[in-house]
Amino acid sequence: MEPTGVLVVGSITADVTAFSRRLPRRGETVLGDDFTLVLGGKGANQAVAAAHSGAPTWMAACVGQDPFRDIVLSGLETHGVTLTEVRTVEGRTGVAHIRVDASGENDIVITPLANASLDEAMVTESIERVRDRVGVLLLQLEIRTEVACHAARQGAAAGLTVVLDPAPAQELPDDVWPYLDIVTPNESEATVLTGVQVTDLESAERAAAWFLERGVSHAIITLGAGGALSVTKERTRHFPAYAVTPVDTTAAGDAFTGFFGGALAAGLDVDTAIQYGMAAGALATTKAGASPSLPGRDEVEPLVNTSMEGATR
Repeated sequence: MEPTGVLVVGSITADVTAFSRRLPRRGETVLGDDFTLVLGGKGANQAVAAAHSGAPTWMAACVGQDPFRDIVLSGLETHGVTLTEVRTVEGRTGVAHIRVDASGENDIVITPLANASLDEAMVTESIERVRDRVGVLLLQLEIRTEVACHAARQGAAAGLTVVLDPAPAQELPDDVWPYLDIVTPNESEATVLTGVQVTDLESAERAAAWFLERGVSHAIITLGAGGALSVTKERTRHFPAYAVTPVDTTAAGDAFTGFFGGALAAGLDVDTAIQYGMAAGALATTKAGASPSLPGRDEVEPLVNTSMEGATR
């Protein structure tokens, strides 16, 4: 039997979020409406989403020795993520300061702290320990770039399907791209990485071609309300977005990638996995917060079943 698990190598943060009617201008102070302190980090969010999809999920990451450690580890464990590959290191747990306005738009400042302690040796050990139980490796770029690149190479060597969510967007060595089976940037990340200003489906397809030219097998450009564009050498397919009323878009991309990875690990075809990711991402925008907004499979499946007929071009 093929392994059905997911390994996430990435960041864990304590998310400190302030909600206000609008975001302050430079130098301005505004009154907020609410405040939350919850588990976050792109890696942790994707691990929770993958676990919610039903996939056995492990996370390789680092946390500090402070009160935030217990908050984030408890959050991961509650959501069903296996913690055997999470290390406690000296110093403080990573923190993200998030501001969200009434329309659901946000800005974020991330302080990596313990996340910067995750190193190549730790990643190699984690992949070796779980490789027989996982089929998909999920990566992001909130850990040190060289560690993420090492994880991609090690994951490919172990025969895993390697999926990179290239956020925050940053330049990667040319030799890393061929180790990536799938990349899932949003329009702004695709713009930064490729130099193509992504504003519509045509420009998204040109950005996707940039990834394929560098050796990536499959590029999925997520476009928010514009849906997602899936591009391989064989075909291009557009998946329309599900219509929802957004409250907070913070973890939409993580919900997409986590559910997408979980669906792939379960043996679903790529198109169906994209539909699961799209539905999860849409539902995540309807609730406030990062990890608290991540939907369960019981919420996602009915939305997927309502249908999404993509247009093949």
